[in-house]
Amino acid sequence: MIKSNFLTLFSSVLLSLTMATSLSAAERWWDQDVAKALSQAGDNRAELRKALADVPEAQRGGMAFLIANMPDQDLRSLTSDFLLSNCKLAYQAKNETAWGKQVPEEIFLNDVLPYANLDEERDDWRQRLFALSMPIVKDCKTASEAALKLNKELFPLLNVKYSTKRRAPNQGPDETMESGVASCTGLSILLVDACRATGIPARVVGTPLWTNNRGNHTWVEIWDDGWHFTGACEAGDAKSLDVGWFVGEAAKAKEDSPQYAIYAASFGKTKTPFPMVWSMRDRTVSAVNVTRSYKPKDPIATKTSKLSVKVVDAQGKRVATDVAVKTPGKQKPLHSGRSKGESVDLNHFLGFDLPPQTEFTLVIEGIERTVQSPAAGEETVVEIQLPAGS
Repeated sequence: MIKSNFLTLFSSVLLSLTMATSLSAAERWWDQDVAKALSQAGDNRAELRKALADVPEAQRGGMAFLIANMPDQDLRSLTSDFLLSNCKLAYQAKNETAWGKQVPEEIFLNDVLPYANLDEERDDWRQRLFALSMPIVKDCKTASEAALKLNKELFPLLNVKYSTKRRAPNQGPDETMESGVASCTGLSILLVDACRATGIPARVVGTPLWTNNRGNHTWVEIWDDGWHFTGACEAGDAKSLDVGWFVGEAAKAKEDSPQYAIYAASFGKTKTPFPMVWSMRDRTVSAVNVTRSYKPKDPIATKTSKLSVKVVDAQGKRVATDVAVKTPGKQKPLHSGRSKGESVDLNHFLGFDLPPQTEFTLVIEGIERTVQSPAAGEETVVEIQLPAGS
């Protein structure tokens, strides 16, 4: 009798365990890539499993993509609440905007859904930027129109500008909005996040070094039936995307040179790392080499040279002031413009296209300086320092 009861109890327990195992397997709807990521999450595995268990079925593909591709530090730290909120708001923007509904799934997953671009702080920015940005783009018809409008209006609204006095080059959007200053990278992160918050596919793009060796630069690409670029907080009076002060330099980038190539950040894993110049040993952010898309379709025969002008005060700070170019002995200027101040990227100069290897006179606040333009196709940067008290 005792033996019979024991066998009955054992059979019941075995059946319960079998059912539980079967049920658990049925609940695990995700693939091996997600399972591998979970195995690397350490003590945070329960948070990620909760996110996978609680995400609505229509958003499962998005949650799986995020967890399968996120960096190890995120696997070990992000909460289920953070991930569930990010997914919910990303899909909401996709469904509520005209352009969002037209975005291919793979573009949505890689360039709208992700909560981060590079190695910035993992801020919970979607709700705030959705509330700030949707009123700006509500009447726009296309993603391009909306992105350009955001670039023109969001930064003045937030009172955010470029500054070398920013705390870090890779600031998250919260710090940039609170401090009011950012590098070209910080500005790009903020614009990408604002675009993503409103369903516009966007990504951070940059080069670790221009071919003239003057430094790095970062900007933004948005997807509207193809990728288009814009400089964050640099739209000015532009009427369209694909214009910017750096176009000429980008055209000289070298696809087969890691130092001089142009890269677009990718949340989905690739074999190419995004070169973060502030942390060059960090290879956790993936990228795509997009240098080729910045090359002119046809070779351009250059018959002029470029004379770029930088004006600084007695302390060496850049000054925005009027600059005229004259032919020696002539009173009427050939060209005129305004130099760039401290609120503009360090590599952005006032430039004049001039006949090559010719002598000219620069006139700046009563100061005259004779200069010679470089050879055809070349550029020279002339720095003029104003006297104290100017």
